[in-house]
Amino acid sequence: MATAVVVQYRTRPGAAEENQRSIERVFGELAELHPEGLRYTALRMPDGVGFVHVAIVEGETALTDLPAFREFQAGAADRMAEPPVVTRAAVIGAYHP
Repeated sequence: MATAVVVQYRTRPGAAEENQRSIERVFGELAELHPEGLRYTALRMPDGVGFVHVAIVEGETALTDLPAFREFQAGAADRMAEPPVVTRAAVIGAYHP
């Protein structure tokens, strides 16, 4: 069964653009590597400083093993206005046309 991880957080106003660029580097690396068993979405909320990440993982795929993701995490504490809220859940259904 797949597992979903949802991470929600707000950045400091001056750090939102840097945060987005860091996320885009993660997606660039994902596009190069095409890891199996991973669905990953990152959203920037309308307020401009709120972000939501959703990872659905099947099997042993680890997003956190990617160098770009480790770099994203390494600077996250400096960019965030408050600690992230992390929620894990079992996936009971998903639609991917």
